[in-house]
Amino acid sequence: MSFHRALFHRDWSVTRRILVTALCAAPMLSLFPSAFADEHASNPVILELKIEGEVEPILATYIDEGLAAAASRHASLVVITMDTPGGLSDSMKDIIQHILASQVPVAVYVYPTGARGASAGFFILLCADIAAMAPGTHTGAASPIIGVGGYPVAIDETLRRKIMNDAQAFLRSFAEKRGRNPKLAETAVTEAKAFTEKEALDGKLIDLVASSEDDLLRQLNGREISRFDGSKTKLALANPVRVPFELSARQKFLSRIVEPDIFFILLILGVLGLYTEFTHPGVVAPGVVGGICMVLALYAMHILPVNLAGVFLILLALALFILEAKFTSHGVLAAGGIVSMVLGAMFLIRSPLTAGGVSLGVALAVTLPFAALTVLLMRLVLRSRAWKPQTGPEEMIGAQGTVVTPLPGGAEGMIRVHGELWRAISNQPVPEGKPVRVVKMDGLKLYVEPVV
Repeated sequence: MSFHRALFHRDWSVTRRILVTALCAAPMLSLFPSAFADEHASNPVILELKIEGEVEPILATYIDEGLAAAASRHASLVVITMDTPGGLSDSMKDIIQHILASQVPVAVYVYPTGARGASAGFFILLCADIAAMAPGTHTGAASPIIGVGGYPVAIDETLRRKIMNDAQAFLRSFAEKRGRNPKLAETAVTEAKAFTEKEALDGKLIDLVASSEDDLLRQLNGREISRFDGSKTKLALANPVRVPFELSARQKFLSRIVEPDIFFILLILGVLGLYTEFTHPGVVAPGVVGGICMVLALYAMHILPVNLAGVFLILLALALFILEAKFTSHGVLAAGGIVSMVLGAMFLIRSPLTAGGVSLGVALAVTLPFAALTVLLMRLVLRSRAWKPQTGPEEMIGAQGTVVTPLPGGAEGMIRVHGELWRAISNQPVPEGKPVRVVKMDGLKLYVEPVV
């Protein structure tokens, strides 16, 4: 009994020492996270975003989310590298509104060498807290363009002046408050004037020229800037932590859909899937796939500058492929359909801002299989219409059987057809065992004639 009590006291003593040691060590351990946090907090965070390609709704959403992420991370600066030919005015205005309202200073940097910040990109560049360009880049050419079907259209003088004046006023509304040269900036709108990085710097359209992102951050470190609300901020960017902000999986997926080649493929798959379902009802899978592809294509069509002439040429190609299956043209209609679809692909996507469109390789790779499948499916449909029905009364007409009981002329007897016994009548007497052919069916009675 005493032995167990002594053992208990010894164990408790050891346990108590461990607990006391742990309690004493806990405050010391708690110092480590704060030390790490202080180390990270002492290094400024710079969030890096990119504007590449045309300015469109997906890109605008990406920029908006990036600015919100910078605010939530208490970043010291947002750097947006830009190389764009321009884009949609609504998306441009959305980006500018979020830049002007950003809690974190924003630097827009036309980079790398050879890049441009044209049209809508010029507006975005001038709205930033810091506007910078790399050597060998250019900006400007910001005259508004009204396009229908992917091509610019002529408008009356009154409407043109309204659009130009609205663009000029919008540009002045933030260029003046950013301390930039509004008069020179307006020439990019009224005269479609463009500027090299040196011309933009000399004309006080941008704040600096930087050869690289590292050079940009080095020049900005310690610089005092004026925010859009009039407040002053001094940038402390020594030993920064640079954090790239990438497109989300959803944005990457949507951005792929609006690529001209992918849009063309989705459009063709949608048409082919629905066409297969209409010509072969009940297959289901092609109709489901075609419907999904068509919805995605319509989404892309809402964003891309789609030329209606290209759509009509593709529909004409489909009609020619169907006619090829119905009529003997020795391949003339099919060849015409192939030419029409390739031309439709070439005309399908055209923008006054960019030369981007469906590539010739994709157009040919999609058109030839599409032509073959369309002609094949239509020929199967036409051939099926000539097939003899395999069920019902029609299936019995022309079928041959064998007389089981003799058929007196004009009286009933029994015959076997397809392994079944039927009552039958023949105008001529037919002895047992002779073959007969069904010429008519009346209810459950067959009218037959002897096979000669």
